[in-house]
Amino acid sequence: MVDVFGVPLPVILLIVGVLLGIGEAIAPGAHLIVLGVALIVAGLLGLVLSTWLAGALLTALMALTILLTGAVALFLYRELDIYGGKGMARTKDSASLRGTSGRVTERVTPTAGQVKLDSGGFNPFYQARCLSGEIPEGEEVIVIDPGGGNVLKVEAIGAVEDDIDRELAAGRQRSAEPVEDVESA
Repeated sequence: MVDVFGVPLPVILLIVGVLLGIGEAIAPGAHLIVLGVALIVAGLLGLVLSTWLAGALLTALMALTILLTGAVALFLYRELDIYGGKGMARTKDSASLRGTSGRVTERVTPTAGQVKLDSGGFNPFYQARCLSGEIPEGEEVIVIDPGGGNVLKVEAIGAVEDDIDRELAAGRQRSAEPVEDVESA
């Protein structure tokens, strides 16, 4: 068996793998767990097989195990999205919430209410207020003013009208008005 400073290589791999796992616990999201898992599996395999295999064959088998286990661990780490690496669980600042849509979870009035925003960060539930009237539960809303705090100003998506909407409405109204015939006058 290969020894490093008098310690068998599988034991060293196992110890380094455990230390990397501890490092991942201290600094989550650093991808240390991927290599840590690969080293732990290779170390355990090396300890088990060291009675039957020795030298270069055991070392090559442990190296192959590190590569394969590391690839599988990386794939699973990314697919399971434990730390929200795909952006779904990231916290957002208030400015980035402007224009975000969501649904009313508790009736929204000018003084009370709650909404759940689509892609609203780690906790997508926010206290909300509407500018006028009342928005019933289940209605789709859009954030008009994030306000800088934890209370958003929202409006029902159908009720929001901007400059473009006003111009389009004015254009439709102009085209609907009867046109006088210049030649007959």
